[in-house]
Amino acid sequence: MINRVKEMQTATERVFDGNFLHVDRDTVVTASGLTRTREYIRHPGASVIIALFDDDSVLLEYQWRQPCRRAFWELPAGKLDPDEEPSLCARRELEEETGYRAREWFYLGRIHNAIGYSDEHLEFFLAKGLVSGTRHLDEGECLEVQKVRVSDLKQMVLNGEITDVKTIVGTYWLEKYQAGQMQPKAC
Repeated sequence: MINRVKEMQTATERVFDGNFLHVDRDTVVTASGLTRTREYIRHPGASVIIALFDDDSVLLEYQWRQPCRRAFWELPAGKLDPDEEPSLCARRELEEETGYRAREWFYLGRIHNAIGYSDEHLEFFLAKGLVSGTRHLDEGECLEVQKVRVSDLKQMVLNGEITDVKTIVGTYWLEKYQAGQMQPKAC
């Protein structure tokens, strides 16, 4: 079945080379024999953190996102540095952006959030046993951090206040974890 949809890459060119995003254009031969081009964004990947407190609340960030020209509520997350393990990125980003560290870490899974135009993948982690500390924001980084009850988080997703896909997926996975329907791997 896979051979009926698989495309064969015959050439690649770098169309744009930015600081952290790159755009490639591949020439492919489709399964039906047609030659086509495919443009897509190359992304290093990122880690997403569901920071769960003992009182059944989570940390959310409120952060400006220039492509949409507005601020969004979202789970803490950050891009992978070159050759960085996703679990180390999660630990680093949680402390940098929120000031919290966690005593327990669990791997939840991976999503590909923009498969039509990017190779970006997001690795999800659950952080428990949270300990407050000092934030270390990157230069120029501005964001607010707020603790939100899980029930309020779910309502924010349902009423459209949260539209960020990683936060919606994270909310769903958190619900499955809390219901005992998901067994994350300790890391």
